[in-house]
Amino acid sequence: VQVVESGGGLVQPGGSLRLSCVASGFTFSDHVMKWYRRTPGAERELVARISVDGMRTNYADSVRGRFTISRDNAKNTVILQMNSLKFEDTAVYYCAAQMDSYDLRGQGTQVTVSS
Repeated sequence: VQVVESGGGLVQPGGSLRLSCVASGFTFSDHVMKWYRRTPGAERELVARISVDGMRTNYADSVRGRFTISRDNAKNTVILQMNSLKFEDTAVYYCAAQMDSYDLRGQGTQVTVSS
């Protein structure tokens, strides 16, 4: 049972990155999926969330209008498309599957926005 993120990297301000998360070991289509991020010394922030059918999404105010979460239940994949990146988007990004009493999270992928 796991989720594995990929797609992080170094990008200039104003650029874009596409994060992917592949799930295995559980019925992906039964679970709400989330993307979190964490910066050193800061609280973990819920960036985006998507319903099991992909029809409903929620975003943190800090990313709304710039980030898009989507999912492909046939491929057990959730995507975070990040556009117009800012310095303050620098963080480790984690994918998570909402389980009954906890979030199943991956190891994370580093996103660094720097000129």
